[in-house]
Amino acid sequence: MQDILQQTTWQEWLGVFFSVFQVLLARKNNSNNYLFGIAGISLTLYVMIQSKLSRRVYAQSLLLGNEHLRLAVLKFGKRKSETVISETTNLEKIITAGIVVGTFSLFWVFLTNFTDSDVPILDSLVSAFAWAGMWLMARRKIENWILLNISNIIAIPLLIHKGLYLYAVLTAFLFIVAISGYLEWRKSIKSKSVVV
Repeated sequence: MQDILQQTTWQEWLGVFFSVFQVLLARKNNSNNYLFGIAGISLTLYVMIQSKLSRRVYAQSLLLGNEHLRLAVLKFGKRKSETVISETTNLEKIITAGIVVGTFSLFWVFLTNFTDSDVPILDSLVSAFAWAGMWLMARRKIENWILLNISNIIAIPLLIHKGLYLYAVLTAFLFIVAISGYLEWRKSIKSKSVVV
């Protein structure tokens, strides 16, 4: 355990801190979460490049970083108040399924043919569910927490497999926060549906 802590860089600690803060802000439906998400993903990408891990990690980090940046620009450019939390519509469920299937397919083809990933199917699933979850989170749909936790469940053993123990602990923490976020968002939906 002491060896793991000694090998952990300040960039990794800071990246984990920003990532934790990002998800706690998201849980509170605070749009500032995207700024911390960008910082966390940027530091994570730096750590993974410095660790010379497989190109699979680079691709996933770049895509998640791009998604955080895109969402931050959209959120800060378009609205002054918080978006209301709600459940997905049938059309949004179809779009979400399309995002999962489409991104899984793209990642699987890319990882299988252009990288040295030793777990392309699981890597692709992590990214696919994360992309769909982020799309739902940007729209403040409660189901985002479910998709992000599917991604987390798959990611934890992958991170351990890659020797990224601090990120595995972070992901386990994010799993717990996502459960809490789901429950808090569910309460918010129920309180708004009560007629006064």
